[in-house]
Amino acid sequence: MNRLFHSPLSPFCRKVRLTLAEKRIEVELIEERYWEPTPDFLRRNPAGKVPVLRLEGRVLSESQAICEYLEEKFPDPALMPRNPEGRYEARRLCAWFDDKFHNEVTSKLLYERVNKKVMKQGYPDSKNVKMGAQKIKYHLDYMTWLLEQRRWLAGDAMTLADFTAAAHLSSLDYISDVDWNRSAAVKDWYAKIKSRPAFRTLLADQVPGFPQPSHYADLDF
Repeated sequence: MNRLFHSPLSPFCRKVRLTLAEKRIEVELIEERYWEPTPDFLRRNPAGKVPVLRLEGRVLSESQAICEYLEEKFPDPALMPRNPEGRYEARRLCAWFDDKFHNEVTSKLLYERVNKKVMKQGYPDSKNVKMGAQKIKYHLDYMTWLLEQRRWLAGDAMTLADFTAAAHLSSLDYISDVDWNRSAAVKDWYAKIKSRPAFRTLLADQVPGFPQPSHYADLDF
């Protein structure tokens, strides 16, 4: 049985889940308390991080490396452009969201509001939360600028860049930290992603102590 060791609201795990689902690769989801690593988990990934994918006898870690491995091994449907320029742009935007957006927004909102409570690390730092709430506006505006020129974030076709961005935003949407009224273009883009069959398991996530907001699983949010 293929297995994905994950944390439900982790955007890195969500990116891999979306890629697996889009490519119709069935896996068993195993929730991992990676902040309390067991010897078995550290054997799977000495870095002590999720996601970790066990696929056809291989153990794979690091979300971007996993997704590109899946893209090469299971090329249909394609999630990376055919031409080098398109692949560069998709990879650039994956790095944007997994690095810049993650550091400036996800870590300031999701990790403060949810992770600290789950990991019993104290209360949210209001300074960080305020900073994340300010920074997300800049990122939504940048996405708007991209989507005013393109059908999808990296070009005319949906790519891994869209799944990467959607993974981060969906995690924040679970805690109502995305102002969808700020940009009609971004809201329309997210509605298209959200309505894909690959998104269904994400919309079904339930995190103890953090009930879903009413709009989270609504395709007409």
